[in-house]
Amino acid sequence: MINTDVIIVGGGPAGASCAWRLKQSNIKCIILDKQRFPRIKICAGWITPEILQDLNLNTSDYPYGFTIFTSFLISFLSIKFKLTVKQYAIRRVEFDDWLLHQSGVPCKLHNVITIKHTKNEYIIDDIYSSKYLIGAGGTHCPVYQTFFRKISPRAKASLIVALEEEFPYVYTDDRCHLWFMENHLPGYAWYVPKANGYINIGIGGNAEKMKSRGDTLKKHWRRLVEKLDKSGLVTGHSFNPIGYSYYLRQKHPIVRKGNALIVGDAAGLATLDMGEGIRLAIQSGLLAAEAIIHGTDYSVALLPKYSLFSLINSRLKK
Repeated sequence: MINTDVIIVGGGPAGASCAWRLKQSNIKCIILDKQRFPRIKICAGWITPEILQDLNLNTSDYPYGFTIFTSFLISFLSIKFKLTVKQYAIRRVEFDDWLLHQSGVPCKLHNVITIKHTKNEYIIDDIYSSKYLIGAGGTHCPVYQTFFRKISPRAKASLIVALEEEFPYVYTDDRCHLWFMENHLPGYAWYVPKANGYINIGIGGNAEKMKSRGDTLKKHWRRLVEKLDKSGLVTGHSFNPIGYSYYLRQKHPIVRKGNALIVGDAAGLATLDMGEGIRLAIQSGLLAAEAIIHGTDYSVALLPKYSLFSLINSRLKK
C-alpha cells in the first residue's frame, strides 16, 4: 500500500494548484489521473488576471504562448458592442501540463475505480491510502460520485452542454468574439484566437432549456459554422467538434465530507453568466489546500458567481 497525507484525484488546474500549495507547506501528496500529461483538453482557455496573481505567474515566465486581449467584441441578441478588458487565453494542453509540473508533486497514471473510507484513511483500489482526499476529477469525478452525489446532487437546470474545437488556422482577425443568446440559444458561442497559430471555436447552452423546446446544440453549431464562413472568420475548414458537459455554480454545494473535499468542476463552480471554470478551479484548489494546511473549514461561498465583475474590474484597472 502506498500511503501519503493527501491524495488528489485529477491533475487539471484544480488538482495541480492544490498540490502546488500543499507542496509549499511540505505536506506529502500525490496526484492520480487516468490520462497521461500532456493531454488534449479542448477549452477556450480563458485566463483572468486573478489567476496570474493566485499562481504568482508573470506572463514572461510562462514558456508557452499567452494571447492578450484588450477588448471583447460582444453580440447580445441584436446589440453589438466592444468591451475594453485585460484578459488572456492559453492552450489547455500546454497550460495544464505546465501547472502540473510546477506543482512538483508526482502524478501517477491511474484510473480510480473504488474508494473506501475507513476510520482513519481513504483507500483507493487497495493501492493508495491517505488521511485526506481531494476530488479534482471534473464533472464525473469519482470522489464526487462516491461521497457527494447523494448529499449534494447537482441541479439539472444548471447542466451546460458544449461543442468545441481547437485547431491550427491562419486567422486574420485576432480579436475575441462572443455571441450571446443568438437564435434563442440559452447560452453563447465564441471565437478565440490563440498564440502560435491556433484558434478555438465553441458553443454552449443550457441542456434543460433546449430539451424543453425540442432544440439541439448541433443545430446551433451548424448556424455558428455558417456565421463564421459568411463573416470570413473561418473558411474552408472541415469541423469536427468535441462534446462535453459541466454544471454552473450550485446554490449551496456541499464541498466537504469529513476529510474528503471536492474542487473545481467536481463541485460545480462555473460562473453563472459565462461558465468560466479555470479561475474557480484554481481558487477552490488553493482554498482546499489552505484548509488542510491550517486545519480550518473549507468553503467556496466567497468565490465569485459571475464573470462580468472580473471583466468590469479589468476594464477599470487598465
